[in-house]
Amino acid sequence: MKRVAVPAALGVALMVLPLAGLLQHAPWSNLWTELASDQGLAALRLSLVCSLGALGVALVLGVPLAWVLARVPFPGRALVRALVTLPMVLPPVVGGVGLLGVFGRRGFLGRHFGSWPGFPLPFTTRGVVLAQAFVAMPFLVVAAEAGLRQLDARYEDAAATLGAGPWRRFRTVTLPLVAPSLAAGAALCWARALGEFGATITFAGSLPGRTRTLPTAIYADLQTRPDAAVALSVVLLGMSLAVLVALRGRWLGAR
Repeated sequence: MKRVAVPAALGVALMVLPLAGLLQHAPWSNLWTELASDQGLAALRLSLVCSLGALGVALVLGVPLAWVLARVPFPGRALVRALVTLPMVLPPVVGGVGLLGVFGRRGFLGRHFGSWPGFPLPFTTRGVVLAQAFVAMPFLVVAAEAGLRQLDARYEDAAATLGAGPWRRFRTVTLPLVAPSLAAGAALCWARALGEFGATITFAGSLPGRTRTLPTAIYADLQTRPDAAVALSVVLLGMSLAVLVALRGRWLGAR
């Protein structure tokens, strides 16, 4: 038991000590002043807008994708699932380079649609939303697919025998039953989008008021305004902790 306790304690220390260091160096006396600055409020506002936009994209595209992966057998489904979940382990900066290769001015789509409304996407607020959705959507897809796979199909079969069509069954039976998994996936997706840095700064840059989210603002302020960087880090830490508390039944062991 003692042999296991020592590395376990070291593992806890590895996870907790950096957070303790962050809280120790937080400028508590002027924390609100740093957060209420024009730069801090602009970054916070942009992060909330873009992360919610990324969550909206993930819900619209990810839920149908999860349903197809869970319910529709087709050749290559395992490969598609692997490709969909790849951004979870792919370095985000690689995803940003890939997005530039598709939507950049010389990308194979960007060079053809660069004059269309909404284009170009790189170094715009829309680009931030796209980069965050690329990185965060797999968390929603994985959770929603797991919920759909665990769903007892007899409820849907019973609704079908009562005359409910496919869309009505999905809306009135399937979605309510998988709502806990969908809510957990949505929360994780939003939190991941809120903290996204690598793909965002590679694909959208760090332009104040346009693409400078909280993580990119922390990076920009770290050398010139360290107190502001730590204050914004505390905000992100609090938001991440709030997501875990909201998901306490799944992540914190509460019944």
